[in-house]
Amino acid sequence: MTESPMTNAPPEGYRPCVGLALFNAQGLVFVGRRANKSLREHVAEGHEWQMPQGGIDKGEMPLQAATRELQEETNVTSVALLAESPGWLAYDLPADIGKEAWKGRWRGQAQKWFAFRLIGPDSEIDIETPAGGHKAEFDAWRWERLDRMPALIIPFKQDVYREVAALFAPFAGA
Repeated sequence: MTESPMTNAPPEGYRPCVGLALFNAQGLVFVGRRANKSLREHVAEGHEWQMPQGGIDKGEMPLQAATRELQEETNVTSVALLAESPGWLAYDLPADIGKEAWKGRWRGQAQKWFAFRLIGPDSEIDIETPAGGHKAEFDAWRWERLDRMPALIIPFKQDVYREVAALFAPFAGA
Protein backbone atom coordinates (compact mmCIF):
# COMPACT_ATOMS: atom_id res chain seq x y z
CA MET A 1 0.00 0.00 0.00
CA THR A 2 1.39 3.41 -0.95
CA GLU A 3 0.83 6.31 1.32
CA SER A 4 0.32 9.81 -0.01
CA PRO A 5 1.96 12.79 1.67
CA MET A 6 0.31 13.92 4.88
CA THR A 7 -2.66 16.05 3.85
CA ASN A 8 -3.75 16.94 7.35
CA ALA A 9 -0.98 17.91 9.70
CA PRO A 10 -1.25 17.35 13.45
CA PRO A 11 -2.54 20.27 15.52
CA GLU A 12 -0.01 23.02 16.28
CA GLY A 13 1.93 22.52 19.51
CA TYR A 14 1.47 18.75 19.66
CA ARG A 15 4.16 16.14 19.09
CA PRO A 16 3.19 14.07 16.02
CA CYS A 17 2.90 10.40 16.94
CA VAL A 18 1.22 7.14 15.99
CA GLY A 19 -0.78 4.71 18.11
CA LEU A 20 -1.28 1.04 17.28
CA ALA A 21 -4.10 -1.36 18.03
CA LEU A 22 -2.77 -4.84 17.21
CA PHE A 23 -5.64 -7.34 17.12
CA ASN A 24 -5.35 -11.11 17.25
CA ALA A 25 -7.73 -13.52 15.50
CA GLN A 26 -10.05 -13.47 18.53
CA GLY A 27 -10.42 -9.68 18.38
CA LEU A 28 -8.31 -8.94 21.45
CA VAL A 29 -5.64 -6.24 21.40
CA PHE A 30 -1.99 -6.34 22.39
CA VAL A 31 -1.30 -4.44 25.60
CA GLY A 32 2.16 -3.94 27.09
CA ARG A 33 3.21 -2.96 30.59
CA ARG A 34 5.64 -0.03 30.50
CA ALA A 35 9.16 -1.12 31.46
CA ASN A 36 10.36 2.30 32.66
CA LYS A 37 7.91 3.11 35.41
CA SER A 38 9.87 6.20 36.49
CA LEU A 39 8.68 8.24 33.48
CA ARG A 40 5.64 10.16 34.70
CA GLU A 41 4.43 10.84 31.16
CA HIS A 42 3.87 7.11 30.68
CA VAL A 43 2.86 5.60 33.99
CA ALA A 44 0.66 6.31 36.98
CA GLU A 45 0.18 3.77 39.76
CA GLY A 46 -2.30 1.16 38.59
CA HIS A 47 -2.14 2.43 34.99
CA GLU A 48 1.05 0.88 33.60
CA TRP A 49 -0.49 -0.72 30.50
CA GLN A 50 -0.78 0.73 27.01
CA MET A 51 -0.88 -0.12 23.33
CA PRO A 52 2.26 0.53 21.27
CA GLN A 53 2.86 4.14 20.25
CA GLY A 54 5.70 6.39 19.21
CA GLY A 55 6.88 9.50 17.45
CA ILE A 56 6.86 10.13 13.73
CA ASP A 57 10.38 10.78 12.45
CA LYS A 58 11.13 13.73 10.16
CA GLY A 59 10.13 12.86 6.59
CA GLU A 60 8.27 9.73 7.68
CA MET A 61 4.64 9.09 6.81
CA PRO A 62 2.30 8.00 9.65
CA LEU A 63 1.82 4.47 8.27
CA GLN A 64 5.61 4.04 7.95
CA ALA A 65 6.00 5.23 11.55
CA ALA A 66 3.27 2.82 12.68
CA THR A 67 4.90 -0.26 11.14
CA ARG A 68 8.34 0.83 12.38
CA GLU A 69 7.10 1.46 15.95
CA LEU A 70 5.23 -1.85 15.98
CA GLN A 71 8.40 -3.69 15.04
CA GLU A 72 10.59 -1.70 17.45
CA GLU A 73 8.27 -2.32 20.41
CA THR A 74 6.95 -5.83 19.71
CA ASN A 75 9.14 -7.30 16.95
CA VAL A 76 5.95 -7.94 14.95
CA THR A 77 5.98 -7.58 11.15
CA SER A 78 3.31 -10.13 10.11
CA VAL A 79 0.29 -7.83 10.05
CA ALA A 80 -2.61 -6.77 7.87
CA LEU A 81 -3.75 -3.15 7.99
CA LEU A 82 -7.38 -2.93 9.08
CA ALA A 83 -8.00 0.81 9.48
CA GLU A 84 -6.57 4.25 10.11
CA SER A 85 -8.14 6.95 12.25
CA PRO A 86 -9.67 9.62 10.01
CA GLY A 87 -7.98 12.39 11.99
CA TRP A 88 -5.54 13.10 14.77
CA LEU A 89 -6.45 12.19 18.36
CA ALA A 90 -4.74 14.52 20.81
CA TYR A 91 -4.19 14.72 24.53
CA ASP A 92 -2.56 17.34 26.72
CA LEU A 93 0.12 16.44 29.21
CA PRO A 94 -0.42 17.81 32.70
CA ALA A 95 1.67 21.03 32.86
CA ASP A 96 4.20 19.76 35.43
CA ILE A 97 4.81 16.56 33.46
CA GLY A 98 5.12 18.44 30.15
CA LYS A 99 7.85 20.71 31.51
CA GLU A 100 9.70 17.69 32.89
CA ALA A 101 9.23 15.32 29.94
CA TRP A 102 9.78 17.53 26.90
CA LYS A 103 11.10 20.74 28.49
CA GLY A 104 7.82 22.43 27.61
CA ARG A 105 8.32 21.99 23.85
CA TRP A 106 4.99 20.20 23.32
CA ARG A 107 1.68 20.64 25.11
CA GLY A 108 0.86 16.99 24.40
CA GLN A 109 0.74 14.45 21.61
CA ALA A 110 -1.41 14.19 18.51
CA GLN A 111 -1.66 10.60 17.38
CA LYS A 112 -2.71 9.00 14.12
CA TRP A 113 -4.07 5.59 15.12
CA PHE A 114 -3.84 2.39 13.09
CA ALA A 115 -5.53 -0.97 13.57
CA PHE A 116 -3.61 -4.06 12.46
CA ARG A 117 -4.43 -7.77 12.58
CA LEU A 118 -1.61 -10.10 13.59
CA ILE A 119 -1.40 -12.70 10.83
CA GLY A 120 1.64 -14.50 12.24
CA PRO A 121 1.91 -16.60 15.40
CA ASP A 122 1.95 -15.09 18.90
CA SER A 123 5.54 -16.35 19.14
CA GLU A 124 6.54 -13.52 16.76
CA ILE A 125 5.96 -11.10 19.64
CA ASP A 126 9.26 -10.43 21.42
CA ILE A 127 9.16 -7.49 23.81
CA GLU A 128 12.47 -8.34 25.49
CA THR A 129 14.69 -8.09 22.42
CA PRO A 130 12.75 -6.07 19.86
CA ALA A 131 14.08 -5.45 16.34
CA GLY A 132 16.86 -3.02 15.60
CA GLY A 133 18.48 -3.29 19.02
CA HIS A 134 15.96 -0.90 20.55
CA LYS A 135 15.56 -0.74 24.31
CA ALA A 136 12.57 -2.74 25.53
CA GLU A 137 9.51 -0.52 26.04
CA PHE A 138 7.51 -3.22 27.82
CA ASP A 139 8.35 -5.75 30.52
CA ALA A 140 5.14 -7.81 30.12
CA TRP A 141 2.34 -8.18 27.60
CA ARG A 142 -1.02 -9.88 27.13
CA TRP A 143 -4.11 -9.88 24.93
CA GLU A 144 -6.92 -7.71 26.29
CA ARG A 145 -10.44 -6.61 25.33
CA LEU A 146 -10.37 -3.27 23.51
CA ASP A 147 -13.15 -1.82 25.64
CA ARG A 148 -11.01 -2.38 28.77
CA MET A 149 -8.09 -0.32 27.47
CA PRO A 150 -9.19 3.12 28.74
CA ALA A 151 -9.14 1.84 32.34
CA LEU A 152 -5.58 0.53 31.96
CA ILE A 153 -3.89 3.62 30.49
CA ILE A 154 -2.59 6.64 32.39
CA PRO A 155 -5.58 8.90 33.18
CA PHE A 156 -4.71 11.85 30.92
CA LYS A 157 -4.70 9.52 27.88
CA GLN A 158 -8.04 7.87 28.69
CA ASP A 159 -10.19 10.09 26.43
CA VAL A 160 -8.03 9.18 23.43
CA TYR A 161 -8.29 5.49 24.32
CA ARG A 162 -12.09 5.79 24.54
CA GLU A 163 -12.08 7.30 21.02
CA VAL A 164 -9.83 4.50 19.76
CA ALA A 165 -12.07 1.86 21.37
CA ALA A 166 -15.13 3.34 19.63
CA LEU A 167 -13.35 3.78 16.30
CA PHE A 168 -11.89 0.26 16.16
CA ALA A 169 -14.80 -1.57 17.85
CA PRO A 170 -15.70 -3.38 14.59
CA PHE A 171 -12.39 -5.30 14.83
CA ALA A 172 -12.86 -6.29 18.47
CA GLY A 173 -14.44 -9.65 17.73
CA ALA A 174 -13.35 -12.95 16.31
